[in-house]
Amino acid sequence: MSTAIDPQAPLLSAPKVAKPRRSTRTQLTPKDWIEAATDLLVQRSVDAVNVDSLAKTLGVTRGSFYWHFSDREALLTRMLQSWRDAATEQVITRFEREGATARDLISELLSLPFRGRAATRASSIELAIRAWARRDELARKAVDVVDAERLSYIAQCFSALGFDISEARSRAFVLYAYELAESFLSGQGTDSQREDRRLMIERLLLRPV
Repeated sequence: MSTAIDPQAPLLSAPKVAKPRRSTRTQLTPKDWIEAATDLLVQRSVDAVNVDSLAKTLGVTRGSFYWHFSDREALLTRMLQSWRDAATEQVITRFEREGATARDLISELLSLPFRGRAATRASSIELAIRAWARRDELARKAVDVVDAERLSYIAQCFSALGFDISEARSRAFVLYAYELAESFLSGQGTDSQREDRRLMIERLLLRPV
């Protein structure tokens, strides 16, 4: 027998339906994978950068990796591109947007190795990538391109100060070699000694022929 529904009776609350969780593949972005891969590269080596290790680090399944990358090679290529963008193109864009003079840009470039944690992180990544490049063609080509872009940009700064192209290129090489040395030998000397070295290099490089 059916039971009549009392129109005065309170309505039953609708059952709570759990919101569907976003799948891991939409929660993680390619940037997340690239950053995790870069951390593994720095902490260990490129050999440690594999799908299983990354999935474990990020707490996801292997399948989520393939939502963003076709294979490990694609990830490695994106890592190198990310490094190139962060280490070269973004720096150049920032300097040019500030509208600094060529002399100011050279001073800025000379100070890059001393930018605290950001500089330490950047030099760690740079060291790891250059170690990778010693035995891998893909990484070596990326490093060669980055070196050429940086040297070309620095040479343009010296050309803007009136040095001929040959002299500008030579001074750019010295500045770049100094930057790399300070980054890789960051534990050598006190803050005062490092500042003395920076000022000496700046005086030498800006001195007229």
